[in-house]
Amino acid sequence: MGIVRHGREVMPATLSRRVLLQGAAAALVLPSAGGLAGCTVLSSASVPLDAAAISVRPTLLVATTRRPVNEGRAPPWFGAERASGLNFARAKLVPPDQGRFSLTSIGLGDWSLSGIEPVKRLSDLIPPESEQRDLLIYVHGFNQTFETAVLDAARLSDDIRFRGETMVFAWPSKAKLFDYAYDRESAMWSRDALERMLSLTIASPGVGRIHIVAHSVGTMLSLEALRQVYARHGLTITEKFGAVIFAAPDIDMDVFSASLERMRPLVPNITVITATTDRALAVAGWIAGGMTRVGAAEKAQLERLGVRVIDASTEGWGLINHDLFLSNRDIRRVIREAVDAVAPHPS
Repeated sequence: MGIVRHGREVMPATLSRRVLLQGAAAALVLPSAGGLAGCTVLSSASVPLDAAAISVRPTLLVATTRRPVNEGRAPPWFGAERASGLNFARAKLVPPDQGRFSLTSIGLGDWSLSGIEPVKRLSDLIPPESEQRDLLIYVHGFNQTFETAVLDAARLSDDIRFRGETMVFAWPSKAKLFDYAYDRESAMWSRDALERMLSLTIASPGVGRIHIVAHSVGTMLSLEALRQVYARHGLTITEKFGAVIFAAPDIDMDVFSASLERMRPLVPNITVITATTDRALAVAGWIAGGMTRVGAAEKAQLERLGVRVIDASTEGWGLINHDLFLSNRDIRRVIREAVDAVAPHPS
């Protein structure tokens, strides 16, 4: 699937990953049916109207449970192994060239990652004395390298015109089609680290509303971390959370409903993007013993739980339909509307 930019279909840098994922799903389903910017925080007043902050200052915040490679200072920066703790970094990005004669003008431009600057703590990324700004946290799904996760976060933030800071939470993925079990276990292993990171951002004076977009296996990780955060802090933190978007959630329906019961005040914030045509989730359900995944469930069944549901079953045209939140313009608009519907957190 391509990403629609300015009316053109653009081939994303993660194409090879998605093509391989499509091939694996078909095989399983068919038999069974540069220099880095400093810590200066961009003021929201300096961001042009209807422009993404990341396009003005192309820097992404990083929190990761991946083990550093090359001390996190040279490619691949962070690998597939599990780290001994939570690592923070700042990613320097190169946005698509918007010039008249650029590759973007002929549908070939895309974001790229030029460098990583590891830092010791979250306060190095979001100084306590900085202007309070909203934070968008992207939690990636199965079969992703560190770099593809970073670039997907950048594309998402740019496409929904997010005006605050953007962060990727990168958990250890083997980035291989047949390592689903390792990826799933690594995601769940990372839930305490994500809880810690969320608790730190909640306590940071420089952070306003916290918005979360999680994809696939990353939704299970995010759900568990949110449940733990709520159990620890209770109603005192509900006003800090804005939109929570679960895109193609790879979660057991019973687990999902049980977790929602434990954090009912956060449920109205949750939007679930589903597609009964999602073949990747069909494979995941088969692996799980035939249990329907939340991202492939019927809309009415999920709405009874109190969440907002966007049924994207008719939106995809590819074999997989698992990355619609990135590849489909209408779905990205839904995400933007969900974020915009939450007023900025009062300073």
